[in-house]
Amino acid sequence: MQIENSFIPVQGVGEATERRLWANGVTHWDEFEGEVVGDTLADRIESFIDEGTTHLSRGDMSFFADAFPDSSHWRLYENVVDEACFLDIETTGLSSATDDVTTVSVHRGGETKTFVNGDDLTAGRLQTELEAASLLVTFNGKRFDVPFLETCYDVDVSLPHVDLMYPCKKLGFDGGLKEIERDLGIDRDKPDLSGRDAVRLWHEYERGDEAALETLIEYNRDDTANLEPLMEIVSSRLHETVFEANC
Repeated sequence: MQIENSFIPVQGVGEATERRLWANGVTHWDEFEGEVVGDTLADRIESFIDEGTTHLSRGDMSFFADAFPDSSHWRLYENVVDEACFLDIETTGLSSATDDVTTVSVHRGGETKTFVNGDDLTAGRLQTELEAASLLVTFNGKRFDVPFLETCYDVDVSLPHVDLMYPCKKLGFDGGLKEIERDLGIDRDKPDLSGRDAVRLWHEYERGDEAALETLIEYNRDDTANLEPLMEIVSSRLHETVFEANC
């Protein structure tokens, strides 16, 4: 599923109308002809296609993030696979007002970087990573990771964002990240570690245990890098559910 397969951003086009377009062979912007819908709606669709094509040529995903319903932001992924930034943080607790970020990992283009509090975790480095990306991908990031980064580092996290927790729920996966990974066969090096262990490991590092920091970093990197295969699976399954089933 790519942006060019989509028509729901157009005023007056809901999921039912989009399915009708697909069923009539209009599965891509290039295939659109106005006969399937009325003249007024056809004009709106043609206008959206023209404007959308311009924004795609510029790599402007913010236009589509604003145009698409939140529940359909996963459709942006296939257009920006190489520019997607997968992100996960570890903290000393659950409150962005009273707790600290300990490590932040970002994964993009097959490379994972980890920044550590008190070392190289700075607002400038985080902002640079975010500004280099076209799409942010997290798990529960809208409620957790992003508020922490905005509160603790005053960074601008306004780029288009796919929080995988919600499309996973749409597919029937209601557990946490590690439970969903197990259900889908996504492996990690240290499957027995949890968020509580991440807090413990940080405090052990503060008491001088360098090995604890290395373990924490490995755990954070697994959380982050595993978002990529999860995004691939989610995107593929939603494509099958939403698009292929109606063509």
